[in-house]
Amino acid sequence: MGKKDMVNAFEVSICIPTCNRPDLLDLAIRSCLAQTYPHIHVLIGDDSTDDRTQRWMQTHYALERRVHYLRNERSLGQGANVSRLFERAHGDKIVLLHDDDLLEPDGVRTLLELWDRVPDLEVAFGDQYLIDMQGRIDYAASARCNSDFLRTASAEGLQAVPGRTGLVSMFPNNGWLANADIVKQVGYQSQYGAGCDYVFGVELCLKAKKIYYVKRYVSSYRRTPGASSVVNRGSLRSSALEALRLVSSLDLSHHLEPARRIAYKRMVPVAVSTLSRNNEPVTGLRLAMRHLHAYHYGLSRRFYYHMMLIGTSWFRRRRKTPRF
Repeated sequence: MGKKDMVNAFEVSICIPTCNRPDLLDLAIRSCLAQTYPHIHVLIGDDSTDDRTQRWMQTHYALERRVHYLRNERSLGQGANVSRLFERAHGDKIVLLHDDDLLEPDGVRTLLELWDRVPDLEVAFGDQYLIDMQGRIDYAASARCNSDFLRTASAEGLQAVPGRTGLVSMFPNNGWLANADIVKQVGYQSQYGAGCDYVFGVELCLKAKKIYYVKRYVSSYRRTPGASSVVNRGSLRSSALEALRLVSSLDLSHHLEPARRIAYKRMVPVAVSTLSRNNEPVTGLRLAMRHLHAYHYGLSRRFYYHMMLIGTSWFRRRRKTPRF
């Protein structure tokens, strides 16, 4: 099969979970329908608490044959909503796109063309732009963000240790493209709440044998105030704590332990801060002491700041404890 035939051989299901954001959902759908790759269809799972999105879809997309909308009879939550979308997908490949994000016009084609280089490829992803609520790209912040998540020019290509890609958060929360069979096998685990995107990425990368990272922008991540990761950031259900719960529970091979260590370095300080602010100073202190490497073995200013938070939290709890 020639390159042109290979590129156009696949049907792609773009899955969009949505909840109470018809205006942003409309922009996400438009970015899908504007793809330069023609063989796509868009599946929407509506978890909204009102009928605004349903009315918008009926008014604007009822005649669009590439868009398939379904409103959930009852709210499923993010994880279960995404899993149901994966079950509905009938394409050869699946793309996940959150309702406040966008695909670049050549995003799907850019990722699909990697199957020409590696025919037995399973997963592909690229860079993300950071955009504000008006859709404006922050180019400097985008470059920093991709670099922070280890998406650099030197990392481009087939990933030597696929599981590492998920553990160290290199794999993005959406805008990736993967074989439908492996996506359906992994699914989304709703018990991890705000951390379900990270958990899915880890489990997908641990399962896949061939993952390709291309140093090109394929999607845009919108910094949305109402996003679940923002809403839950300071709670005991934050994405950092949920992700840490998964990483701590994994039975990994020896060659993946360095990746787990990198994951701890990213997550532990955030988790310690969150625990302290939620009156769990003892748990936070134990976590910090168990993972001192996350603080450069006490040589980080952040470590002493978090010790101060732990102390403040401990005294606050003491004052609230009734004395008899």
